Amino acid sequence: MSQLFDIKDTPLSIEEVVEKVTRRECGAIATFIGTVRELTHGKRTLKLEYQAYKPMAIKMLEQIGQEVRDKWPGSTIAITHRVGTLDISEIAVIIAVSTPHRKAAYEANEYAMERIKQIVPIWKKEFWEDGTKWVGDQLEKNAYPEGKPSIKGEEND
Repeated sequence: MSQLFDIKDTPLSIEEVVEKVTRRECGAIATFIGTVRELTHGKRTLKLEYQAYKPMAIKMLEQIGQEVRDKWPGSTIAITHRVGTLDISEIAVIIAVSTPHRKAAYEANEYAMERIKQIVPIWKKEFWEDGTKWVGDQLEKNAYPEGKPSIKGEEND
């Protein structure tokens, strides 16, 4: 089986992520596909750029996976997030959760997306018609003092 949690710099495949969680004993697979939207807070977005501290981001995705398995026994989860420059409507993140029954799959999927925004070190830069700006954390609560993310001693890979 391929890696359940990944950060990629190439277009994401819904089928690939769903395949990772498909199991005979599960009757439900819920997916979430996050795409780049054109309007944010009334402002027209041209494109986004995502960067991540990849080793820690994958560890945090794995942690979310463990949290999901603890809260929804019998679940399997896979998450893949994209980095690099993405145009409008391109896929930024895919979450797939399989469970024996549908309600748990929906709940676990929503939980995973909220946790990604809370703890995974992925940053985004918004490109608008009138300029650009690094948005702080994914909850947009903490701005970058230097205007962009920086990781001392680490390359964004």
